Amino acid sequence: MVHLENTKCSFLFCLGVCILICFAIYLKAKIPNTPLPSTDLSSQTTPVPQSCGILPPATSGFKWQQNDCKNISYETKPDANCTLLQSDLHFIMEPLSKEEDDFPLAFIITIHKELETFVRLLRAIYAPQNVYCIHIDAKAPEEYKTSVRNLAGCFPNVFVASVNEKVTYAGFSRLQADINCMKDLVKSPTNWKRVINLCGQDFPIQTNLELVRYMQGPEWKDRNMTPGIKQPLTMKHRTEFQYEEVKGTHVAPKGKAQKKGPPPHNLTIYFGTAYYSLTRPFVEFVLNDKVAKDLLEWSRDTFSPDEHFWVTLNHMKAPGSYIEGEWDGNIRAIKWRDQEGTAHQGCKGQYIRDICVYGIGDLPWLIKSESMFANKFETASFPEALDCLELWHRHKVLQQATVPIQPSWRLTTEVEVINSTLISKPED
Repeated sequence: MVHLENTKCSFLFCLGVCILICFAIYLKAKIPNTPLPSTDLSSQTTPVPQSCGILPPATSGFKWQQNDCKNISYETKPDANCTLLQSDLHFIMEPLSKEEDDFPLAFIITIHKELETFVRLLRAIYAPQNVYCIHIDAKAPEEYKTSVRNLAGCFPNVFVASVNEKVTYAGFSRLQADINCMKDLVKSPTNWKRVINLCGQDFPIQTNLELVRYMQGPEWKDRNMTPGIKQPLTMKHRTEFQYEEVKGTHVAPKGKAQKKGPPPHNLTIYFGTAYYSLTRPFVEFVLNDKVAKDLLEWSRDTFSPDEHFWVTLNHMKAPGSYIEGEWDGNIRAIKWRDQEGTAHQGCKGQYIRDICVYGIGDLPWLIKSESMFANKFETASFPEALDCLELWHRHKVLQQATVPIQPSWRLTTEVEVINSTLISKPED
């Protein structure tokens, strides 16, 4: 009897062990083998440099950390997982307000180098309701072109221009690049309202919401923004003599100071910036009107024609024209060498072609400028300037959002400092 009782106990014990093993196997199958998130953010973030003084102060007891201390590659492969890429590169994939969704913008971005700088510019201005035409200099390396095309393929509203020019500084090819993108943009299914042109060394100061509000304000609603004045005597040589692009490297006078004929249709030539914000009806006018086409053709052998073409057309009777306008419009924040001591107090980076390449010490001046964009940045020379401005800009973008913020949209995180351990602050 005792033997039978011992056998029964052994059976029950073995049965219990088997049940526990089966239950453990069941739990393992039901619960995904995903590690729990660590509260130690030291491996996920890096401190924001103390020199980045334009970020708002962190909450008391907390400090700013920059997301993704891991080294993200900005090169896009043809087989990239686009959803993962959008998340890893912190693209915002939802309209942040109805106001922005109702006023889609078009952007023309001309690029030729610094892939990382371009990707960071694109993600700063990207919104799913907008549309983006990328003009890649035909002289750019093939691997660069391929990576940009692969990246564009991950976004339904980003495309590479159908025709790409060999762009020469101050040459007609630079103007033609914008025209090529405009021809593509008017065929886009996106019902964009205005187009803004950028280069790869620009970066936004205003958010997309601020851009929309600025261009819909009483001063600029249905009006083109092309800062400039009647051509000064000091600039007459640009359109009085013939120029040509030499081997795609520079622009030089053609022959022995060959004079040009007068501008077509007795137009008065203006001089201004190459940057603009144009209404869609004006773009359609530029592409189809005979006067505009004749001026474009006449401008082929001028010096830096993009600095007279847009502003000249904007001072004639055309859709959205601003005939009385002069240097109006906060298009670009630029520190010119010859304006040192008046418009600004010097360049904290370095001057190249008399334009300041920004250092981090220039940022307080920039964010007070109320300009839409800033030019120019070089990550190879002054990486901390772009790093800091990008963090400041994304923080402002998310502060203005009217939709729930996705974690991948954040470039910074507030972390609590407890016994030298960083603990993430719960998001609002």
